[in-house]
Amino acid sequence: MSNSYKLLVLPGDGIGPEVMNEVVKIAKGIEEIGGVQFNIEKDDIGGAAYDRYGTPLSEETLEKAKNSHAILLGAVGGEKWDNLDFSLKPEQGLLRIRKELDLFANLRPALCFKSMVESSSLKAELVSGLDIMIVRELTGGIYFGEPRGIQEQGDGSRVGINTQSYNTEEIRRVARIAFELASKRDNRVTSCEKSNVMESGILWREEVTHVHKNEFQSVQLSHMYADNCAMQLVRNPKQFDVIVTDNLFGDILSDEAAMLTGSLGMLPSASLGAVDSKNFRKSLYEPVHGSAPDISGKGIANPIASILSFAMCLKYSFNMDKESDLLNKSVNDVLSSGFKTADLMGDNNKNLSTVEMGDQILNQLRNNFKL
Repeated sequence: MSNSYKLLVLPGDGIGPEVMNEVVKIAKGIEEIGGVQFNIEKDDIGGAAYDRYGTPLSEETLEKAKNSHAILLGAVGGEKWDNLDFSLKPEQGLLRIRKELDLFANLRPALCFKSMVESSSLKAELVSGLDIMIVRELTGGIYFGEPRGIQEQGDGSRVGINTQSYNTEEIRRVARIAFELASKRDNRVTSCEKSNVMESGILWREEVTHVHKNEFQSVQLSHMYADNCAMQLVRNPKQFDVIVTDNLFGDILSDEAAMLTGSLGMLPSASLGAVDSKNFRKSLYEPVHGSAPDISGKGIANPIASILSFAMCLKYSFNMDKESDLLNKSVNDVLSSGFKTADLMGDNNKNLSTVEMGDQILNQLRNNFKL
């Protein structure tokens, strides 16, 4: 890859624009000290796109996404758009861009920084040193399966229908990413499904086992029912290294794992597609938290999840491992100094605004680059 990259920034709704401003600030800082150029273009998605284009994702924006090296997204949604038709709701923009770019693997790390141990909902000994990666299949399963919809019945009642469906390749390709990640970590994968009651779960287990047997025998594989995994995450979370699971269970389990780390405002994510013939992978990076319209415009939103999402972008899209590691270290250094945002329940005398937190991390990053 060259040292010039096209970044599409989609701030979205609520606090999205506020936190994405800090990401852009960090990106410009890395340009100065890292010998790289980010060609940044901004556009709208979600509710903001509906207000501007009449759709949560315009064709023009989608085309820009397809021609970018990576996409950075803030957040979508808010009560302002609650009464729109389902097809026009802000979240449909996010679902569509994932589907159109075939971003089939969602990576959500659950990492508990040392300075955040006391903020976790679990005892310190359970989360200290926690480092889990959840790999969620993102473009299949019950969120996209057909048939779906709400049907009127002859007796006046209604039936809501959603279909859980997976095929061989959908399962195998996300399993490969999980095994590849595990091989660079602690070499362990836990595959989660409900094969005891769901045929799609039986297929999931069989196909993950096939990939393991034929391609990744050196990685340790275990299987676990998704409900048991939910229990084990709060019982003994450090037993896990990489968890791979389907769209629905991944949605639930990754949110649960998020709260082990102390705050949703701390958690990044990456959505990845397949590597093409030019060794290029479509990718989108976004914080796990929502648009938080209740604090929008107050300048108190935590930008760390978005900044850490950019750190994932540096690693997975641009192979800038050094810069990614230094950015992660800089975040930890700032938090270890006692500086936090309001959501992290820090010392009121050290609570920082959104902009101040971005400034602190950028200053620390510059210092770390000099070491």
